[in-house]
Amino acid sequence: MKNLRKYGKEPFQVAVLHGGPGSPGEMAPVAREFSRDTGVLEPLQTKSTIEGQVEELKGVLEKNSNLPLTLIGFSWGAWLGFIFTAHYHQFIDKLILIGSGPFEEKHAADIMETRLGRLGENEKNEALFLLSKLNSNTADDKILARFGELMSRADSYDPLPHDAPSFVSADVYRSVWREANNLRQSGELLQLGRKIRCPVVAIHGDYDPHPAEGVREPLSRVIKDFRFILLEKCGHRPWLERNAKDSFYLVLRNEISIRS
Repeated sequence: MKNLRKYGKEPFQVAVLHGGPGSPGEMAPVAREFSRDTGVLEPLQTKSTIEGQVEELKGVLEKNSNLPLTLIGFSWGAWLGFIFTAHYHQFIDKLILIGSGPFEEKHAADIMETRLGRLGENEKNEALFLLSKLNSNTADDKILARFGELMSRADSYDPLPHDAPSFVSADVYRSVWREANNLRQSGELLQLGRKIRCPVVAIHGDYDPHPAEGVREPLSRVIKDFRFILLEKCGHRPWLERNAKDSFYLVLRNEISIRS
């Protein structure tokens, strides 16, 4: 699989990072939207370690972008962008986090309970079965894709019609998520924020099962230039929300730094 898609024309001043881990391509609608204003890169992470994904991203941005740029990360991509910016601050002009997971373990305890509570009984039981497969390292790509489909339903307030990701990687998901979860549990993830020098903006839906306070409160302690924007009637993926899509794109357009 190629690890980069390009939208629009040079200069490439914006890059978007997908979630997952292991769900490349889901940020394509956002990339297309802003390619009318500037060139946009959509790196697709293929490596099975955090360090591998950070270095893969570094290589893509060095070779293809007009540095420094605006880096927009969604879900796992928000964490990856956060980690990357802590290590390579000279690459990033502004970091934007969309639907980020919480940065401290205490805020993560109820996420799955919230999601399961939004599903019907049959879907809830199926999700629990699939989750047990994922946790036991016996899941294949089809199991991860189905689990992602169920979680997407639970994560959404009033979703617009959209296609499911065309490709997922259970191997990348297992390996990277285990490492990322340990990073959060140890406190190292949040402490990386003290190394970030550029402005950071977090955009979050009020219906997102990832609690807003798990992003707003920790990051306000460790990042000097940090702002938090909460969108109403909005789930985990704002660009797919009927009530929030327009507001999301307006906010994001105002935040993206484009140099003339």
